Amino acid sequence: MATAERLVIVGGDAAGMAAASQARRLKKPEELAVTAFERSHFTSYSACGIPYWVGGQVDGPDALVARTAKEHRARDIDLRMRTEVTELDLDRGRVRSRELDDGGRETWTGFDKLVLATGATPKRPPLPGIDAPGVHGVQTLDDGQALLDTLEKSAGRRAVVVGAGYIGVEMAEALIHRGYEVTVLEQADQPMSTLDPDMGALVHEAMCRMGIETVLGATVTGVLTDKEGRARAVTTEDGEYPADVVVLGLGVRPQTALAEAAGLPLGESGGLLTDLAMRVRGHETVWAGGDCVEVLDLVSGRTRHIALGTHANKHGQVIGANVAGGYATFPGVVGTAVSKVCDLEIARTGLLESQAHAAGLRFVAVTVEATSRAGYYPGTRPMTVKMLAERRTGRLLGVQIVGREGAGKRVDIAAVALTAGMTVERMTALDLGYAPPFSPVWDPVLVAARKATGAVRAAGG
Repeated sequence: MATAERLVIVGGDAAGMAAASQARRLKKPEELAVTAFERSHFTSYSACGIPYWVGGQVDGPDALVARTAKEHRARDIDLRMRTEVTELDLDRGRVRSRELDDGGRETWTGFDKLVLATGATPKRPPLPGIDAPGVHGVQTLDDGQALLDTLEKSAGRRAVVVGAGYIGVEMAEALIHRGYEVTVLEQADQPMSTLDPDMGALVHEAMCRMGIETVLGATVTGVLTDKEGRARAVTTEDGEYPADVVVLGLGVRPQTALAEAAGLPLGESGGLLTDLAMRVRGHETVWAGGDCVEVLDLVSGRTRHIALGTHANKHGQVIGANVAGGYATFPGVVGTAVSKVCDLEIARTGLLESQAHAAGLRFVAVTVEATSRAGYYPGTRPMTVKMLAERRTGRLLGVQIVGREGAGKRVDIAAVALTAGMTVERMTALDLGYAPPFSPVWDPVLVAARKATGAVRAAGG
């Protein structure tokens, strides 16, 4: 009787457990033994839901778990929780792991195929006091629970959020919902560096109207602590901001220390480099997916690190099919993301102006003001749409949208157009759904496409 192949997965969230589940669908336990390691208390969960759990809009943490460890084990997946992989031995085909709750016992586990799904870790600059109690990064459900514990114990109601990217603005909203006075400190000239500065300015205006104090051009220099060692204020080059809780919203970096130590190839952002099958370049028996990898940007042709659960789940599906002997590919991304702060919806896809310049592209950029519904229909809200198109060809390069209800998900129109390589002129003929409760006769994205088409023609290549 043939011995089952051994698949080891490092990381038990979206990419890792999607790979495990897909592999198990395709291969029986006697054909493929699947072992997965997860160092936290949770598996297969929605990290994107953490701000809404903290803000009280959704229950957690159990409601954010898509599939429990017990459910995975019932499908013949040996999922080892609270177990951290500390070393990859690629030459001998084994990983070393350490149990976090049972005395730190270490063991070696052999593999024939290895999947790395180690995720990302919140950026935490090496500043005085940055590791003090009361300073929180928010990436895992354990992180969310730790933040909630701090909020419940805190007698004060002052919060400082460091960084005004997606995580920062979402956590600012969560803390507003919990009745905190919120100050956001952002080093750049505008919040949301994932938008062009002119679109980020719209977000800044809205945050100020919502009562979120947003300090721009603020370089954080440290965290001050009280006599018990807990955070009490955040300092910048220009001042001091009292805080009963500090949340880091500086983004994340790929968690690839294990991979780097094992000599696996990393890209500019520190993410693992893979081929279209999500196999680590130069290593036939190693795959990687989720927030620890860099992926191909279909618009610029370069690799980028984009930490999103949507990508991670797709990576896992592709990896699971391939490790089970099938064939699947992940062609790349166009950089679509959507978020909100209170009632303001923020979305982008494709390239920003700075990214288009960096890619050596010549382009035109247009901005239009439009409405979410027919102007006469009740509840109509304004939105701003910015569109970039390649100067010579008219190829769509990117779209950014800032507005109220009905604005954010319109970015999906542009995401499809980018994936298809459409020109802005061709976009103007898209047959989109229309009725006064949903859209004007000309959808705002198509209005922007019309204006971009005119700009391309005027530029003359």
